[in-house]
Amino acid sequence: MPVDRLLPSDDAVDLIALTRDIADKVLDPIVDAHEKAETYPDGVFAQLGAAGLLSLPQPEEWGGGGQPYEVYLQVLEEIAARWAAVAVAVSVHSLSSHPLLAFGTDEQRKRWLPGILSGEQIGAYSLSEPQAGSDAAALRCAATPSDDGYVINGSKSWITHGGRADFYTLFARTGEGSISCFLIPGDLDGLSFGKPEEKMGLHAVPTTSAFYDNAHVDVDRRIGEEGQGLQIAFSALDSGRLGIAAVAVGIAQAALDEACAYANERTTFGRKIIDHQGLGFLLADMAAAVASARATYLDAARRRDLGRPYSTQASVAKLTATDAAMKVTTDAVQVLGGVGYTRDFRVERYMREAKITQIFEGTNQIQRLVIARGLVTK
Repeated sequence: MPVDRLLPSDDAVDLIALTRDIADKVLDPIVDAHEKAETYPDGVFAQLGAAGLLSLPQPEEWGGGGQPYEVYLQVLEEIAARWAAVAVAVSVHSLSSHPLLAFGTDEQRKRWLPGILSGEQIGAYSLSEPQAGSDAAALRCAATPSDDGYVINGSKSWITHGGRADFYTLFARTGEGSISCFLIPGDLDGLSFGKPEEKMGLHAVPTTSAFYDNAHVDVDRRIGEEGQGLQIAFSALDSGRLGIAAVAVGIAQAALDEACAYANERTTFGRKIIDHQGLGFLLADMAAAVASARATYLDAARRRDLGRPYSTQASVAKLTATDAAMKVTTDAVQVLGGVGYTRDFRVERYMREAKITQIFEGTNQIQRLVIARGLVTK
């Protein structure tokens, strides 16, 4: 059932309609086959890019869509309701382009943004390491200054689109207490990738480790000043957390829709199962959880669009939406009963996909830490 959205403009209404049309015609017919076979959806991201869906929140002056973040996130939710793995990759692509847009020079933007914002080049975000997930300051991957650039050695982990992306936004140590940001081409000599992780969900888009072995990059591949890396990383993560919140709501909405459809068709004791109060109330709670979660990410996005601080609200949205997605998808399996536990219905996939949203872009324990810090009186 399409969500009845309150959108700020006629252009936004048309954009949501376009997204739904593409999601229904391009994504929905092939998602089950790719997720079950764990095969990459070649050509899908090019189609999304051609439709302008990979650059919606970016400035028009650089070739972006110039859309408010509240609209972009609702587009992302529509994509996630059909295919969460693709939606996560779209969110990561936006996250990966943020450092270049916000901290790059005009020359760097002119050189690389056209391909990135058109979707000709898909990006990945390379921050985490085996020993440094939530603690970004503990990075060990090193970019050692050389005569004409940097030589990179070390490893990165949990890279969405790893081995498939055209560029990687890399954060590496450039000295004692200094972390810097780099835009790394995917075909860089000395860069290799591990075997894709065998994940619980999001099977169609790989997650891998990356290994740098004396990989040389020119100095113009550094984004921002040397030592500015953590500032750049954290400035992007608030937006990234909103992206994951929107993805989580999309998953939860899809699970709610499937549970409602089943409850309106299945009968027991002579009545539709939705007419039994116990089940009807469960579905009502699921619907309330989805609507509440959506409201949190829209509140944070509107603050972002107005130029107001939104870091705490982004953490609230990420925490609320992903916990809701886990609860709603679990309850959707319960509504379907035994068949919900089989792969004949999508709700078991939604439940598996919801779990990771509580973990990446900062675990929900980290979100609680951010929220708690905002409550401390100065």
